[in-house]
Amino acid sequence: MNRYAIIDTGGKQLRVEPGRFYDVRHFAPLQPGVSRPGTQISIYRVLLICHESRIDIGRPWLSNAIVRGRILHPCVAEKAVVGKIHSKKKTRRKLGYRQNLVRFVVDSICLNGEDLAN
Repeated sequence: MNRYAIIDTGGKQLRVEPGRFYDVRHFAPLQPGVSRPGTQISIYRVLLICHESRIDIGRPWLSNAIVRGRILHPCVAEKAVVGKIHSKKKTRRKLGYRQNLVRFVVDSICLNGEDLAN
């Protein structure tokens, strides 16, 4: 694939390609609990689009660029284990945390109303 986009979502920047799925922390426009499987999403915070040999860079975002996709299912990240040890007191505490994620698939990348399909 020679076309991709870099988007800003969930506080991170992702390099996305059509037909692939990604796990993100949350989508800003969706309320918690609304992310049902099959929900169509449009991401307007597109930082960069690369198509063939052409690269479009936004400052900070591209104004006419949209990444469209759909939510596959909610999931959780791998557990992050935090251990606290007080050596002189002989106390140990082990905590775990799992981040809620949403898995989505990118259907298309659009620039100026045109789908960048091969």
